[in-house]
Amino acid sequence: MQVNRFDKAKQYVAPRHNACVGYRLQGSDATKVDDFWVGMSHFLPGGGADRDASPFEKVYVVISGEITVETAGERVTLKALDSCVIGKNEERTLVNESHLPCSMLVVISTHKDAA
Repeated sequence: MQVNRFDKAKQYVAPRHNACVGYRLQGSDATKVDDFWVGMSHFLPGGGADRDASPFEKVYVVISGEITVETAGERVTLKALDSCVIGKNEERTLVNESHLPCSMLVVISTHKDAA
């Protein structure tokens, strides 16, 4: 078992994100996980992520607050305990349109060719 305490989690800067603070919870440089990594992102009101895509699948789980996710064909606001999957190479935009911070777990596959 590998335990990573939140008060010891490493902060990271996510490219093309604004008014956002991210912490690596598992995988990548936090623990020895091969297939994915998990982060906690905190978005201030008005914060978000610019339109972007990556070759990795992503799962977003809102813990508190709300975040609006927009893809090529859909726009949805996720609230506490709502989640969504962003597919490989799927462009998405994130924005916190509320007046309260949003905290969101992010799970990202590390396999480009994962089935």
